[in-house]
Amino acid sequence: DAISATAALCEAAAYYKQKGMTLWDAMIAMYEKYGYYKDDVKAITLKGIEGLEKIQTILETLRADAPKEIGGYKVLKVRDYTITDLADGKVTPTGLPASNVLYYELEDDAWVCVRPSGTEPKVKFYYGIKGTSLEEADAKSESLGKEVLAMIEKML
Repeated sequence: DAISATAALCEAAAYYKQKGMTLWDAMIAMYEKYGYYKDDVKAITLKGIEGLEKIQTILETLRADAPKEIGGYKVLKVRDYTITDLADGKVTPTGLPASNVLYYELEDDAWVCVRPSGTEPKVKFYYGIKGTSLEEADAKSESLGKEVLAMIEKML
């Protein structure tokens, strides 16, 4: 995968060089056209049997009582083997195999995904936002990350 990705990146760099652009210039042009998206991840480490139990409790709590908002963003849909539209209650299949992952589609093109690590005593929180500038995207991402961790800390 890394070799193919590196070859594709080199090809893109050569293409944009012919246009008098750097890869950074091309990325900024895409951001300007589509929006400044930023993804990040936070994790909470909970060691031992007690930690494993807490991780399971976090997932069970989020599954049984889906939050209506996360970090100031209204939750629109919840994916957990199925997709539940919180506005009308409609449930549709994801078409994906069963797994211990929860995905929250939020307003304003934001999202949060929660899953336990398969190799470490951690629960991971992936999230993404959309901003109107790099600065706004960074600020919104930092804020959402803090809010997600604060929400989980209340469960511990």
